[in-house]
Amino acid sequence: MAQGDSQSMRTDQRGAGNVERVLAGPILTFDLRAELDGLRRQPAYAAGEPTGTTLLKEPNLRIVLMALRAGGRMVEHRASGPISIQPIEGRFHFRLVEDSTELAVGQVLALEPGIPHSIEAIEDTVFLLTIGRTTYSEVHDHHESHA
Repeated sequence: MAQGDSQSMRTDQRGAGNVERVLAGPILTFDLRAELDGLRRQPAYAAGEPTGTTLLKEPNLRIVLMALRAGGRMVEHRASGPISIQPIEGRFHFRLVEDSTELAVGQVLALEPGIPHSIEAIEDTVFLLTIGRTTYSEVHDHHESHA
């Protein structure tokens, strides 16, 4: 669970298990292992669907922890802001319309807004998705678990 100063914090009910969670504040820290354990308990994860939990939700920045089982896919979509993807476990294919690259731990991918892309996990995969300044008009529900 995130920790932070009680002033200037926003909370949301959308965390794993619908527990109220802090999404913004002057300083936050996260136990990624605990967050990941919660994601892996989600029925969507067991079914091979992407699962995610928003760690930070600021007007100009979102950070989402995503998990996807081997063979699972995130369908093609577009981000309305710039994104970065940093694998922290496993390997996956990041696919564009005419290209594909394999990402693994120790790499970071940056992508401009509006570019269609999809992801297919080669192994059980965990990554941090960072979404930069955007209207969030095309931030889809598959970036967040709904238990």
